[in-house]
Amino acid sequence: MLLRVLKTTGALATIGSGLVLVLKPRSVSGFTGLDPASPRGITEVRSAMGGLFTALGIAPLVYRSDAMYRALGLGYLAIAAVRAVSMLVDRSWNQRSNWLSLGFEAVFGWIMLRPVRVSE
Repeated sequence: MLLRVLKTTGALATIGSGLVLVLKPRSVSGFTGLDPASPRGITEVRSAMGGLFTALGIAPLVYRSDAMYRALGLGYLAIAAVRAVSMLVDRSWNQRSNWLSLGFEAVFGWIMLRPVRVSE
């Protein structure tokens, strides 16, 4: 039961992140370091980032499928892996927001990959 709650929480948090990107694309600049200064940049944050995160969070809730949760988990783990390497290559390891994001991505990625037992 706890695993289901955690997975649902992760999916809802993904939707929430996506909706913030769609509805308030400029608000992420303080946390992410992205600066969508031009109309084209704002459109990119809304569509490619916000739209994708919103859809990835909705999919497992709509289809109620462990495979969808696993796909979301793989996505988070891929983001975490690239972030970890990038933090070293780009020397951005001193940014607290990078560590917070890495932690969230790794933890929720791992949770999403865990199989839910029939008894749960």
